[in-house]
Parts: sequence; structure tokens; C-alpha cells
Amino acid sequence: MNPREYLKDIRQLFAAHGDPLTAEGQMAYMRHQFSFYGLKAPVWTALFREFVREHGYPAYGGDLEEVVRRAYEEEHRELHYVALQIIEKTQKNSGADLIQLLEELILTHSWWDTVDWIAKLVGIHFQRFPDQIAPVTERWIASDSFWLQRVAIIYQLRYKDRTDTDRLFRYIRQVARSREFFLQKAAGWALRQHAKTDPALVAAFVSRETLPALTVREARKQLVKEGY
Repeated sequence: MNPREYLKDIRQLFAAHGDPLTAEGQMAYMRHQFSFYGLKAPVWTALFREFVREHGYPAYGGDLEEVVRRAYEEEHRELHYVALQIIEKTQKNSGADLIQLLEELILTHSWWDTVDWIAKLVGIHFQRFPDQIAPVTERWIASDSFWLQRVAIIYQLRYKDRTDTDRLFRYIRQVARSREFFLQKAAGWALRQHAKTDPALVAAFVSRETLPALTVREARKQLVKEGY
């Protein structure tokens, strides 16, 4: 099945099972930035899982990238989710060039739901290709895109004791003066998460740095639990 037909069949499958009332609520929650079929996560994932059992995933390379890009050209948010699901399920077969596609998707139809999912995929990718971490994230944190900056801050959320805290703290300092909610929240989220691994280090960082109030509040949610 070629990429155009592959996506067409998913589109028809989702449209057939959509719920207009659910879609209204989803669109309102996302501030009417995207259209929805009205498929909650358990529903669309189940439908897509059945589809994959019959048709498989597109092969890594040209077909996969075409399916992903075509999905992201669609107006319905569930198809953007499918694109990310395809990448996640086939990522073990991807090459170093996947980072280019991930960056493209960060900047396409950007909102927290997809960007944070992509951040997880970026984190997995960097574990496979660690030589890309410095050049890519340095460029992202210095960019004028707060979505790229957000990913540069949160890609290590699942790294635990493998977190490069020097890099994390430096990036948080670089955006500390930003008034952007999604950056302030991301910094707090990253600090809160790492406080589960090294609360003393995070507490020391928070106490000596001048950080936005939102960032501090988020970090302290875990620090308080840890007795700091």
C-alpha cells in the first residue's frame, strides 16, 4: 500500500468511528486550533492498532516520511497523533537523520500535546545518537522558537541519573528571563522531575538562581515531597 492509500484508509477509518460531540469538547480544550474526529486516545489507538495488524507500519525511509508528512498536512489532530505513533513504534530502525524530521514536526502545528510527545522521541533518539545532543540542542536553545527551546529543556525527562545536569541547568538559565508560559513551565517540569533523582542538587540550583515564580513553584512540588 503506497503512502497516499495508507493514510486515506486511516482517514476513512477514523471518520467512520468519530463522535461529533466528543470532537466539540476536544476542539474547545485545544482552543479551537485543530479539528478532531472525536476519538479519545484509547479509541484511536485501538483502531490504529487493528489497522497495523493488517497493514503494518510504513517502511523506514521514504514511505514512512511521506506518510508522516501527509498526516501532518491533515487538519484532524488524531492524524498528527498517528504520525507520532508511527515514528515511536519504528524508531528502533531509524537513522541519525530522524532528528531532521523530528525538528520539522516540532515546528508544525505546534502545541504542547504533540511537542511534548516529540520531546520524548527526541530523548530516545539522543540516547542512540549522543553525538547529536550538543550541536542540535545548542542550536535549539539559541533559536527564536520557544517550542524548540522547550524540547531542549525537557528531552531528558526520562534520563534520571543519566541526566546531563550541567546542560539542563545552563539551558534553564538561558531562558530564565523569558515570559513565555511554556518555557517557564518546561523548566519547572524538568527540575521537578530531576528532583526525584537528586533533590539536593535541584534545591541548591533553585535557591541560588533567579527563576520565574512559575518555574520555582513547579520545582518545589517535588522538593517539598523530598523534604527540601
